[in-house]
Amino acid sequence: MASQDWFDKDFYKVLGVSKDVSEAELKKTYRKLARKYHPDSNPGDPAAEAKFKEISEAHSVLADPEQRKEYDQIRAMGSGARFTAPGSSGQGGFDDVFGGMFTGQGGQRYTYQQGGQGGFDDVFGGLFGNGRFGTTSGGFRGYGGPTRGNDVTAHTTIDFLTATKGETISLQAGDGKPFKVKIPAGVADGQKIKLRGKGQPSPDGGEAGDIVLTVTVRKHPVFERDGLNLRVTVPVTFAEAALGATIEVPTLGGDPVKLRVAPGTPSGRVLRVKGRGVQTAKGTGDLLAIVQVAVPSHLSSDAKEALEAFAEKLPDGNPREDILAKARG
Repeated sequence: MASQDWFDKDFYKVLGVSKDVSEAELKKTYRKLARKYHPDSNPGDPAAEAKFKEISEAHSVLADPEQRKEYDQIRAMGSGARFTAPGSSGQGGFDDVFGGMFTGQGGQRYTYQQGGQGGFDDVFGGLFGNGRFGTTSGGFRGYGGPTRGNDVTAHTTIDFLTATKGETISLQAGDGKPFKVKIPAGVADGQKIKLRGKGQPSPDGGEAGDIVLTVTVRKHPVFERDGLNLRVTVPVTFAEAALGATIEVPTLGGDPVKLRVAPGTPSGRVLRVKGRGVQTAKGTGDLLAIVQVAVPSHLSSDAKEALEAFAEKLPDGNPREDILAKARG
């Protein structure tokens, strides 16, 4: 930020604090505002991003005792003052605030020269911190405040039960240091978990970056996720489906439950077991048992004869007649 901007920017007003605010209260207020307007909390909101930069700018000056002192001194000199380039004819500039202070013998004007002799530093005797405005060390760190550390991406693979029940696991960072991650119950395959402040540190004392962890969930040989519900395909015999039966159905990580299959149950019918799905803080799913009628691949001669006799006793009719008619339109 150019030093002349300090004359017409009220950093105390930006942060909503008094001029005698303590360091602790200043820090507390800044953190509250930073959380509210941080770009991560307001994706795609340019107004929030601009506000975040404005409060970061104000905090970076007021949080530094030296800069805060200089800022207060500059603000006390006069409101609305501007630096004007040497030879400028504009009125109401920096010369107007200090009268002829910038004019040397013979009408020579002083110009700002960092590290030079007879320049801006000589006139003010170090009032402005030896020309350190805009530098990256010892003073203002640039528009927007300290630099945030970079985010780090990571991947981990967990089993189906861990994803469903949740668990705290240990992982290893790129530098070899272990860290723990709480896997929430119900995490989905491909879901990203953000670990705030676990990424790369800031190069200038700002906020550390995050670790963005992508979770891969191994498939289960029996169960599938359907939101918070669990699906399982349960084979039944033709006789069980036709005549009805009580069958056992597996549950994830628990004992089997018994379900009643009604007579005449077709393949694809869903039998629901309440509360035996995924349990999360947001709710609990159900276990959905999908009935699949198992057809024997081999029949003995006696079984074949018995089945043929059974088929002869069935009423005439084509079970595909309805879909054939619908297909013809």
